[in-house]
Amino acid sequence: MRRALITGVSGFVGPYLVKHLVNNGFEVFGVDRSGKKVEGCAVERCDVTDYDAVAAVVKQAQPSFIFHLAGQSSVARSWKEPGLTRKINVGGTRNLLDAVAAAGISPEVLIVSSAEVYGIAKKFPTAENHPLQPVGPYGESRVEQEKVALGYFRKGMRVIITRSFNHTGPGQPSEFVCSDFAKQIADIEKGKQQPVVRVGDLKIKRDFTDVRDVVNAYLLLLEKGRAGEAYNVCSGRALAIGEILDKLVKISRLDARVVHEKSRISETVVPVLHGDNSKIGAATGWKPVIDFDDTLSALLDYWRKSIA
Repeated sequence: MRRALITGVSGFVGPYLVKHLVNNGFEVFGVDRSGKKVEGCAVERCDVTDYDAVAAVVKQAQPSFIFHLAGQSSVARSWKEPGLTRKINVGGTRNLLDAVAAAGISPEVLIVSSAEVYGIAKKFPTAENHPLQPVGPYGESRVEQEKVALGYFRKGMRVIITRSFNHTGPGQPSEFVCSDFAKQIADIEKGKQQPVVRVGDLKIKRDFTDVRDVVNAYLLLLEKGRAGEAYNVCSGRALAIGEILDKLVKISRLDARVVHEKSRISETVVPVLHGDNSKIGAATGWKPVIDFDDTLSALLDYWRKSIA
């Protein structure tokens, strides 16, 4: 039986990845600083910024596959806490790869980076050979994270990098835009909020993929991808945030007013993220199969059930 280790397993993506791996015959171990349990795997409380703790887990688990999901993933938070963002995204990655080297094992390692490394791109859809030009602490931390990972690849470690574009689905925290809109709509339906959806900049465009398609991509990359390479994980289609809101309102059949709030608008946000997924398709045969309207319906249903 193949053995996998997932960092950040209790976050949004982790439980989906656990389920996918278990269904594909893996024994799964997970670490998370929260220690929150995840069905299908043994979870140990561990902060990736603590090298000794990470090293102990890697030595004990002896994984053949490692999925490094742990990270500070909020762009907005990175502006407030740039040092912490770098400590987690860069230092945490270095700790993990140091621990792998110290354990004397040779696993397949997936490092999850971000489309934010491209910054304000000059070409769309954006391919992996586009210059990396991040515009803030979050993107900068991901670029540095990638450099750390490639340094270990050059030392002989089998490391693959994903530049993951936006993804969503049931269970995503409401600090992320699709989930925020879905929760507001569910609150309105339950009478917990006035029939007003509060929004920021609806013109921003993002490339969204269902989280279930994303975890499928992650496993395929470790099975078929080429070590030392970076791969976009994206739908290949960009939607304006306003289009996403329109879709959710249409699904809910809600009659609500939209109110723009300055506090929700950031001048530092990259206006468009639109990825080219042809490289991962050629390497693994992967492509998204879940219709985004179905993703949004499932997300709205999740919040309807979650709100008492």
